[in-house]
Amino acid sequence: MKTLTKSVSALLVALTLLLSAGCASTNKHEGTGEYIDDSVITTKVKAQLFDEPNLRSGQINVETFKGVVQLSGFVGTRSDIDKAVSIARSVKGVESVKNDMRLK
Repeated sequence: MKTLTKSVSALLVALTLLLSAGCASTNKHEGTGEYIDDSVITTKVKAQLFDEPNLRSGQINVETFKGVVQLSGFVGTRSDIDKAVSIARSVKGVESVKNDMRLK
């Protein structure tokens, strides 16, 4: 009985380790928690861009990977680019901002 208990315990530990490794992140793939965090960051950045009356936020794309926000799309002026970058940087959880926006 003692051997069976040890075997079951060892199996459970191995299974737990395998499952937790499946949720871990790598350089190119996010773990589940990171994906959710990045989704929240993306939503917050989009909401703040939308709330800015001088920006045409529908033309700015926002993507987040491991806290790095990438802004892309077309805007009318350099000050629009600066404002969008400033807004993205102000959101909690943003590690850095990559600016790929272009002037029309």
